[in-house]
Parts: sequence; structure tokens; C-alpha cells
Amino acid sequence: MMDPGKPPVTRKQRLFLALVADEPVQSQLNAHAKQWTWPAGCVPCLPADWHITLHFIGAMDADRVERLAAGVAVPFQPFELVLDQSLLWPHGLAILGATVVPPPLRALYERLGAALRGLDVPVESRPYQPHVTLARHAGAAIPPTAFAPVRWPVPAYALVLSTGDRQQRYRVIHQYG
Repeated sequence: MMDPGKPPVTRKQRLFLALVADEPVQSQLNAHAKQWTWPAGCVPCLPADWHITLHFIGAMDADRVERLAAGVAVPFQPFELVLDQSLLWPHGLAILGATVVPPPLRALYERLGAALRGLDVPVESRPYQPHVTLARHAGAAIPPTAFAPVRWPVPAYALVLSTGDRQQRYRVIHQYG
């Protein structure tokens, strides 16, 4: 069931399942991002866009979204995720990742993967690496050498729409938990 007050998806949309940062987590992430040295041309992600992808779904026809939203409602146990690795990834991504994947996050990831496969949605085969993308085009960025880890209490996960709008790149269309 879609959240009340949200406009319906009316065309093919890019969707993904994610943990979405609330304001207290955004504040921690912002404090962390300020400790990096960012190069010219770097494109920082906006705090409202900070999230951790669970599964990328991709383009989906509007008539499948309701079924998908119902099909990815899986058992969920709230947990805390500790983001403690500042890294530069290939293709100029600056990320904050987790050294340890908590068992409830691993279980959620696996349940969602099974649910997606049951809905004939392809699932990523690479090992899961939870992370927040802080900036793009950041290949020359310098991450902090010492910092306080970001502690992210996770009470829910979400089905998210990629809007294509730079002012609001992502919009939660359903929340679970």
C-alpha cells in the first residue's frame, strides 16, 4: 500500500530498496563529510539524498509497483549500523562504509533478495557492502584519518523512487518497519 499523500507512480520509474538517513543521522554524516578535503570539481551528495542501498531494482512499469511494494514487506528487526570506514572507491566515489555488517542487516538484505527473486526482479550478485555515497567526482579527495564513527539506528527500510530531479533526487514511496 502506498503512503497516503504521495502521488502515485505514473510511468516507468527507477526504484530501489534502502535505509534512508533521518535528520540525526544526516547531522552525523554532515559532520563527517566536513572532515574530508574535497577537490575542485567534486560533487557532494545532498544530506537529503544520503541513504544505504539494500537492493537496486531499476526501471519498473507503474502497474507492477503496488505488487512490488507488497512483495518486499519482509520480517524486520531494528538494529544499529556503525559507519567507520572512509574510503575512495573506483570512478571517483567517496563513501563512508561499515567494517561490520550487523546480523539483522544481513538477514534483511537476504530476505529482500529472496522476495525480489520471487517477484522476478534480478538481484545483484556481488557481495553486499553497505555504504553511504558522500560525493562523486572525488577521486582526489582526502578522507579523514581519524574520526568518530557514525552510529545509525535503523528502525525501518524503504522503497525509494529515483526522481531524476537534482533538488530532490530520491523520494520514499513506501516505508517498512
